[in-house]
Formats: sequence, C-alpha cells, structure tokens
Amino acid sequence: MEALEALYTRRSIKGFTDQMPSQDEIDKVTKAGTAAPTGMGMQSPYIVVVKNKALRDELSKMNAEVLGTHADPFYNAPVIIVVLASKSRNTYMNDGSLVMGNMLNAAHAIGLGACWIHRAKEVFESERGKQLLKEWGIDDDCEGIGHIALGYSAMEPKPAKPRKEGYVRVIE
Repeated sequence: MEALEALYTRRSIKGFTDQMPSQDEIDKVTKAGTAAPTGMGMQSPYIVVVKNKALRDELSKMNAEVLGTHADPFYNAPVIIVVLASKSRNTYMNDGSLVMGNMLNAAHAIGLGACWIHRAKEVFESERGKQLLKEWGIDDDCEGIGHIALGYSAMEPKPAKPRKEGYVRVIE
C-alpha cells in the first residue's frame, strides 16, 4: 500500500479475530514506531509488545477498571502494544504520540487492524502498573502514552466522517 493511501484510509478497528499476527508483522509495526521523530532525536519512548494472553487480559482488566466497565476495552485484540515515555524529556508526550501514530499507520499499511486505546497513564500510575514496569526493566520515570490493540480485523471499519471545511488554513 502506498504511504498516502495508508494515511487516508486508516480507521480504528474495534473488533478482532483470535488469529495472532506473525512476529514479522509485529516487528514491522514496532520498527515503524522506532522510526518516529522525537525531540532532539532522544528516542524517549518505550514500546512493549504483549502477546502473553494472561498479561494481555490483566492489562485489559486494569484498563476497564479505569474506564469504569467490565467490557474488554481492547476489543479482543490478541496483541497489545504499550507505549510509555520518559518524563525526563519535555517532549515525552509528543514523542510517544508520534510513535503511536507511526505504528497505527504501519499496521494498516501491512493489512492489520489497530486502535489507539487510552488510559495507559492511569494504568501505569497504579501500584500494579509500576510493578509491571519494574518487571519489564523500565526504571525511568515514565508515563503511559497509550495502548495499541493490534490484530486481524473481524469487521469492516466505519467510513470516515467527512473532513471539516476550513480545517486547513493557508496564509500567504
């Protein structure tokens, strides 16, 4: 898929099959994340790929508790990618968001479905979240930027809403 076509046609996927993406597909998505621009090229974000079903389900439950629901906020996706960024960088939120965006677009470009899931900040501020970071060897003072639910789409995405008039302003 051409880059611009991928950018124009990507949509959030909110329903996944149980089929696990290949490691090669996951690697392509995460490599796109590592290619994202970061402030002064400092590469402050961390990308954590969760394929372990028990841990994936635990993260889902933690996220659902923040949301105040019992439903799976990850839409049954078999892979969850967590993006965190070191608060030592003043651009950490921007850096992590660019990493997320690159991975969402890359997933679509190679035929996977993906959706940005919020509440990573709250999940990783919890005691269990801090414990997970320690287990993962992430000792920086990090903030959760987001989760990406990743897998094969079990649905057709909704069509894009019409773009707003005046969204782009050209000043000459």
